[in-house]
Amino acid sequence: MARSLVLNMPFVEWKVGIVSAGDIAGLIAAGVFAVLVGILAVPLLKLGRVFDETTSAIHDVSEGITPILDETALTLREANKQLARVDTITKHVADVTGNASALVALFAASVGGPLIKLAGFSAAVRAALRGATAFGPARAGSAKRGHDTTD
Repeated sequence: MARSLVLNMPFVEWKVGIVSAGDIAGLIAAGVFAVLVGILAVPLLKLGRVFDETTSAIHDVSEGITPILDETALTLREANKQLARVDTITKHVADVTGNASALVALFAASVGGPLIKLAGFSAAVRAALRGATAFGPARAGSAKRGHDTTD
């Protein structure tokens, strides 16, 4: 017969009695569980340190990228200013090219037409002078030839 002893203390009641096999198995299981929790706590602590290092690395990278982004923004602003200047220069070059084209067309219309007429007239005069000089001796030569061939 198992006898149990009850100790009366204020707010705590203790029972002292016989320990069964199930109680021992429960104590062993609780001990194994405590060891398992301790073993699993080590990788979790290491993982926490990895996350801390990752956080600090991200913070360092963000501090390093901020000046680079500021310099990139400044470079883009300066490039846009230069492109605006190039656009202005290109517009002025297009205006000058249009004016030069108009000037060439005006020159061709005002001087080119009379020059073409003068060239045509001078070619006609030369042809006429050649024809007149070629007509005279050619005729005399052909008459002599014709006369020579009939003799």
